[in-house]
Amino acid sequence: MLSEQKQTLASWFHDAAAALVHERAGELGDTTLSLPAVELDRPKQASHGDLACNLALQLAKPLRMNPRQVAEAIAQKVREIDADLETGAPMIEALEIAGPGFINVRLTPRAKLSVLAAVQRRGAAFGRNERGAGRQVMVEFVSANPTGPLHVGHGRQGALGDALAALLEANGWRVTREFYYNDAGAQIDNLALSVQARVRGIEPDDAGFPADGYRGDYIRDIAADYLAGRTVAAQRIAAVTGKADPEDRDAIRRFAVAYLRHEQDIDLQAFGVRFDNYFLESSLYADGRVQAAVDALVAAGKTYEHEGALWLRTTDYGDDKDRVMRKSEGGYTYFVPDVAYHVTKWQRGFAKAINVQGSDHHGTIARVRAGLQALGAGIPQGYPDYVLHKMVTVMKGGEEVKISKRAGAYVTLRDLIEWSGGGTGEQASAAGRDEQLRRGRDAVRFFLTSRKADTEFVFDIDLALAQTDENPVYYIQYAHARICSVLAQSAAQGGAGEREIASMLAGDVEAGGRPAASAAADDRAAALLAPLTLPREFALAARLAQFPELVATACDELAPHAIAFYLKDLAAELHSYYNAERFLVEDAALRNARLALLLATRQVLRNGLALIGVSAPERM
Repeated sequence: MLSEQKQTLASWFHDAAAALVHERAGELGDTTLSLPAVELDRPKQASHGDLACNLALQLAKPLRMNPRQVAEAIAQKVREIDADLETGAPMIEALEIAGPGFINVRLTPRAKLSVLAAVQRRGAAFGRNERGAGRQVMVEFVSANPTGPLHVGHGRQGALGDALAALLEANGWRVTREFYYNDAGAQIDNLALSVQARVRGIEPDDAGFPADGYRGDYIRDIAADYLAGRTVAAQRIAAVTGKADPEDRDAIRRFAVAYLRHEQDIDLQAFGVRFDNYFLESSLYADGRVQAAVDALVAAGKTYEHEGALWLRTTDYGDDKDRVMRKSEGGYTYFVPDVAYHVTKWQRGFAKAINVQGSDHHGTIARVRAGLQALGAGIPQGYPDYVLHKMVTVMKGGEEVKISKRAGAYVTLRDLIEWSGGGTGEQASAAGRDEQLRRGRDAVRFFLTSRKADTEFVFDIDLALAQTDENPVYYIQYAHARICSVLAQSAAQGGAGEREIASMLAGDVEAGGRPAASAAADDRAAALLAPLTLPREFALAARLAQFPELVATACDELAPHAIAFYLKDLAAELHSYYNAERFLVEDAALRNARLALLLATRQVLRNGLALIGVSAPERM
C-alpha cells in the first residue's frame, strides 16, 4: 500500500486509541496515561491481512483491560472513522482481532489498486520525495589517479556513486558529483618516467625501464602521440600539445596526465556517468591549502615532532596509533592532502559529504576524520560518510580474467563494457556499435550495483551476454519490453491505446482532457480498475506500492543495491502474471483494467532502472 494510505490508517488508529485512553484515564483517575507510537507492519503470512497493529497489546496493562477488549474498542472506532462519508470511499474491508490482541487490517480492493492511478499521475516522479529539502550533498566517486585506464574497481565506484547520487536527488537533495584527481605525488612521477622511457625507445623488458614504471600498451600510445605533437584536452583543463622533446620530463608529465584524463573522460561518457566538478590534488598545494591545514593543526597543539617526523595525535580521536604527517625525509603522507581537501568540501557548504571508495581506503577513514576534528573548525564527528566497496572478479568462459593487453596488469572498464555488449564493435555498423555499447553499459551498471558494496562480486561475462531469465538485466528489461509489446498490440487491434488507458487511469474527464476534481478522478480510476480481482493482480499492485518507501529507505541506508533487488522482484511478479493470464481479451472492461496495470508497472520499471543508470528498451 502507499505510504500516504499507511499514514492515514496510522492516524485513525492513533485517534481511536487516544479516545480510549482519555476515557479510561477519567475512569481510573490516572492522568499519567500516555499513548505509544502506532506501528502498522506487514504480516509475515499474507492470510493474516495487509497490515497488523499491536497497539492493543501495549495499552492493555496501563488501561487495566483485557488486550482483546482494547483491540475491539480501537477497531470499532477505526471502523466508524472509515465509514464517515467525509473521508471518501472506505479504505478498510475488514478489521479482525487475532491471537492475544493483534488487529489485522484488510484493505478494500479499491484501496489496494489506488496505487495504479498514483503512478500514472506522477509518472517519472513516482517514488520521489522532498525529504532532503534541497539541502546540499557532495558525492565523490571514481577519483582515479590519472596514471592509467579506468579499471573494473573504478567501474564499481562509478555505478555505485552515480546510483547513490540519483537516489539522493530522488529524495530531494541537491547533489554535486565530484571527481578528485590525485595528480600529485610519486605515482605521477612514475608515469612521467615510464612515458619518457618509451619516448626514448626503451621497452618495458629493457634494463633501462623504470623499476616501478607502468608497462601497459597505453604508455606506448602516449609516447607516440607525444612525439607526433598531438593535442589532447580533458574536462576543465586547458589543451596540452606534445612537445616531442624526450628530455623535457615536465612536458611529458603534463601531456601524459592530460592524455589519460581525456581517456578516462571517454570511458565515463560511455558508462553514462557525468560529474559536476573536477578537483585537482595539485591545486591544494598550489593554493597553499595543504600547508594551511598543517599550520592550523600545529597551532592547535595537535601535533608533535618525533625522530625528525611530524606526527598527528590521532589517538585523541579514536585511532589505534598516532600518524605521521610529514616524513623525516620530507614530504607529506597521503592522508594530509585528504584532510585539506575535505576542509574545502566543508567550506564550500557541503554539510553532508559521501565518499565512494575501495575497501583499501579503510585505514584512511580514521585519519581523515581525526584530522578534521583536530582542526576545531566545527566539522561534525563522522564527517564525511564513506561507502567502501570490495573487489570485482571478472570471469569469462569459466575462467578468471586478470590482465588486459591495453592496461598490462588489470581488466579495464572499457574491456568490461565491450565484452558485456557482445564484442568490440569493429565489424558492426554505427547503429550496431551504439546498441552494443548500450547493452554493455546496461549490463555493467546493473551488475556492479546489484550487490551490497561491502561484498565481493564475481562479474560473469557469459551471464551478462545471456538472453535468458538467469541474466537479471535481460529479465528486467524483457519485462518492460513485454509490456510495450502488449500495449502496441492492443492499439493495432483497434483496442484502447496507451494514451487512452493513461487518461482513464489518471481520471481525466475524457481522453486528453483536463483532470477532473480529485474525488471524481479517483472514482473514474476505481471504475476502470474494478475488473481486477485476481490475487496476482493485487500482488503486482502491492509491489508497485512498495517503491516510494523503498526509494526513501535505500537513500537512508546508502544502499542502491536495494533498487536492483526490487526490480528483479517486480519483474518476477510481471512475468508470472504475463505467463498466467491473457490481456487482450474480448471483455473490453477487463482488457482495459489489465492494460492499466501493465502501464503502471512499466512506469515503475522505468523509474527504478533510471535510478541505477540502466535503459528501458521497448524491444528486445
